Amino acid sequence: MPQLELWDSLPGAVRQHLIERMRDRAISLSDLNQLRVWVETRPEVPDGDWYKDFGSFKLCGSGSYPKTFLVPGQAAKGEAL
Repeated sequence: MPQLELWDSLPGAVRQHLIERMRDRAISLSDLNQLRVWVETRPEVPDGDWYKDFGSFKLCGSGSYPKTFLVPGQAAKGEAL
């Protein structure tokens, strides 16, 4: 299983998309801190689609790359982590 890529290793377009979704979804600093703590563990993620539910938001990805943020109530696809 691949590990989740760190922020600095993400392609620029992916980083920009995530920043835009953070703003659109009003992800708080407290929420981002939860995300940071989880990312620092270098979690293993499936090769295909996956999502991690943090309660106040979901991070969705595919393989080693995070792809977008969803708010509660939005359906995520893939394997739940």
